[in-house]
Amino acid sequence: MARIEKVELRMVDLVPKVKRTDAIQSFISQETPIVVVTDADGATGLGYSYTIGTGGSSVMRLLADHLAPRLIGRDADRIEAIWHELEFATHATTIGAITAIALAAVDTALWDLRAKKQGLPLWKLAGGARDRAPLYTTEGGWLHIEAEALVEDALDARAKGFTGSKVKIGKPSGAEDFRRLEAVRKAVGDDYEIMTDCNQGFTVDEAIRRAARLRPLDLAWIEEPLPADDIDGHVRLSRSTSTPVAIGESLYSIRHFREYMQKGACSIVQVDVGRIGGITPWLKVAHMAEAFDIPVCPHFLMELHVSLVCAVPNGKYVEYIPQLDDITGSRMKVEDGYAVAPSEPGLGIDWDFDALKARSIADVTTEITARGG
Repeated sequence: MARIEKVELRMVDLVPKVKRTDAIQSFISQETPIVVVTDADGATGLGYSYTIGTGGSSVMRLLADHLAPRLIGRDADRIEAIWHELEFATHATTIGAITAIALAAVDTALWDLRAKKQGLPLWKLAGGARDRAPLYTTEGGWLHIEAEALVEDALDARAKGFTGSKVKIGKPSGAEDFRRLEAVRKAVGDDYEIMTDCNQGFTVDEAIRRAARLRPLDLAWIEEPLPADDIDGHVRLSRSTSTPVAIGESLYSIRHFREYMQKGACSIVQVDVGRIGGITPWLKVAHMAEAFDIPVCPHFLMELHVSLVCAVPNGKYVEYIPQLDDITGSRMKVEDGYAVAPSEPGLGIDWDFDALKARSIADVTTEITARGG
């Protein structure tokens, strides 16, 4: 592998096409840090991560000031060594979101470069367990949406072959959450999955109470019921309900996942490549989950996660939330409710570089070369 000669940094702001609300926030902006690495052969790899409206400028400064300069001259194929060296170089700010998001943008770029130079799509390079994965949709299940619209969206998704629909919960009363979910269950029947997401909105006792109330609806899972750092609370909840407990989108270290799994605090892992720090640690979490016989159903980033879910044997679902449509030339391929892994070498995302440039926030666009430019 040739050595890295140039690193380009850019941030793109993506506004969601639909209103997105949950128990604790509204999702109004996806700040998307983008890293492009170029090696001495002229080959390029593009990686990215995201925030949901805050912290993007801090991620870009960390990349520009501390991470990108350390890439120049490095053998791009030594991804494991680079990841650990960059993490150590910023150890004063780990473990946490800003560093993990920055590392993810670098790491996905290096994997994209490696896969392109080997002529392989990412899902094959990273494992090649299958070439497609079931989809469930979240885009029609936001907290502000009325029951009738929830039902309509779920019926449409079922007709398209989707496996399930996720509905946000966290209304002021458990009765209101129940009514919304009950309407969906009655409409779609028993053979269609209903996932729920609390977005860390409950206390332990409230989560136990609501899980018990919702039990007759046979939910696929209850997601992020408690603050992500309350591992013991998740243990209490998991022991009190037969509904699977899903966690992971707000965890930033493989060791946090290890502790959750060792303590029996979860039964579904939703490790997010943009928040765990990239593909390198994502694969470690996924294989660790396999050892605990736990499925992986990653959060968000469907265009990237389709390849990772297909790479590992315990990858179960891809979450359907389209977000890159305005900056890509083609969409993630969907057939009969399944997300199809890309066949092109690399991440398989068809970036529209003119659109990327047009949507860039100019004051965080920079370039670093071997000449220090």
